Amino acid sequence: MNLPPQIQVLERGWLSSNNILIADGDACTLIDSGYHAHAAQTLVLLQHALNGKPLARLINTHCHSDHMGGNAAVQRAHGCRTSIPVGEAPLIEAWDETTLMLSYTGQSAERFTFDDTIAAGDRLQLGGLEWEALAAPGHDMHALMFYSRAARILISGDALWENGFGLIFPELFGQTGGFAATRATLEAISRQDIVTVIPGHGAPFGNVGRALDAAFQRLDAYERDPAKLARHALKVMLSFSLMIQGRIALAELPRFFADRPIYDHINRRFLHLPEAELRGYLVRNLQRAGAATLVDGWLVAA
Repeated sequence: MNLPPQIQVLERGWLSSNNILIADGDACTLIDSGYHAHAAQTLVLLQHALNGKPLARLINTHCHSDHMGGNAAVQRAHGCRTSIPVGEAPLIEAWDETTLMLSYTGQSAERFTFDDTIAAGDRLQLGGLEWEALAAPGHDMHALMFYSRAARILISGDALWENGFGLIFPELFGQTGGFAATRATLEAISRQDIVTVIPGHGAPFGNVGRALDAAFQRLDAYERDPAKLARHALKVMLSFSLMIQGRIALAELPRFFADRPIYDHINRRFLHLPEAELRGYLVRNLQRAGAATLVDGWLVAA
């Protein structure tokens, strides 16, 4: 995918979000910092990509652990100004690990501070281009995307990937409006003239119409059967933890699930499965999807 030379995408996979580095003269801006367990790797990749230029600013599309987990390490290394979506500011200031979905999901992040906020409609000058901040509620109700009309590029965060979008957490947690917000975000994307999307996960892509069609179809399926979203969410959460830990002993799974309230809450709300049946269902599905294998009593990340 051809991008302007001042934009570098450090594609990171699914445990850490992509890091997007935009050069602007003698300094650079970084969008999203990845998961904290990868912070050392992030700093190495970033140092190489900077090629001697200073990092002046760090921006987050939203404040989930896989997008802001490296913020503190990047701040220490580079002393950069940090900007977050305005709706995330109270959560980061309070640093409630339940509200931030850290202890609730069994994830973690190092606490950081921020210098200013960005709101939908704000315009930023990055890399010689003007970028408009667009509201992207759904996966995170406070999330933002960044759109350059001149370059026809959208930095979408988790609002749109080539093959989907981020989990619609509000619906999982019993809040209304998550489906409608996701649809509004996808419709807002469809109204822009975009030739390249830089997603929060996965490679930049150009067939925006196809990605939107797939996203709308997935959203339609979730709205028809919210339990489908619940099953997918639990598989994603367990896969994420496996990527962090590498392996989990089957004998430890009851404790593992008990220590992460998200599993019980989603199960009670949508699936109503006995705990042992839920564990067996998730293990079997991760194996079937090729995301994990069973080795001598251990569930191992593939």
